[in-house]
Amino acid sequence: MQLGYVLGRRSAFAHLDSSNFVDSFTAVQINTKTGVTSPSKHQQWNERVKSRQAESDEAFVAHFRDKYDDEMPIWALTEILELGQLGRLYSGLNNSIATEIATTYGAPSKRVMSSWISSVNYVRNVSAHHARLFNRKLVSAPARPTLEQVPLLGHLKEATSAKQVFGVYNALAVMAYLLRSIDSSSDWAARVVALIQSFPDSAHLTTASMGVPPYWQHLELWSLRQRAQPSSQRSALMSRWPIG
Repeated sequence: MQLGYVLGRRSAFAHLDSSNFVDSFTAVQINTKTGVTSPSKHQQWNERVKSRQAESDEAFVAHFRDKYDDEMPIWALTEILELGQLGRLYSGLNNSIATEIATTYGAPSKRVMSSWISSVNYVRNVSAHHARLFNRKLVSAPARPTLEQVPLLGHLKEATSAKQVFGVYNALAVMAYLLRSIDSSSDWAARVVALIQSFPDSAHLTTASMGVPPYWQHLELWSLRQRAQPSSQRSALMSRWPIG
């Protein structure tokens, strides 16, 4: 939604405008050993998106296909993109645009937000295929901000073991944090706490195997009582969207 909104303010087809992206995303790729060139990451992204449009049977996609030569504005295009495709588009954005989006979700930088999107996408893919997630090592572990950057996630920096650094707890903590800015009334964090606490006791498989730190359920992040968004954040969100 934020990608569609922020890019859409610039133009309906801002996702095609190379000036909105970093050079490494729009430049032709050259193999330094062979000298062989390949399309830029931006072009490859566009080609994959075109294929997704062609395969879609959504009514609104057919409308753009029939009435507008298959040209879809970014705010409509985001409706059919996979999370991985959204993540790749975000990672290619200029820092100013990416930071504006990151700030909406309380992320301190584009680098951190890109990492979070990648990690959430990895967890989503594992879950969608009904694979084991509980004590899995995260291939895409989320960046852990400092206490000064994100107080609610500062405890992640205290991790010392591999299980704590790459455990699924890190992704769950990031999700709980992101949901605070998306839906402050969500009870998702409370349900995660209840679910993990309901796991049977076992000497061979403990909650520590997913990277959970001691006394984690007492941290403010996992508070059973969802706190309202800071007034500054609420005002920023309200100023972006019309009321009523």
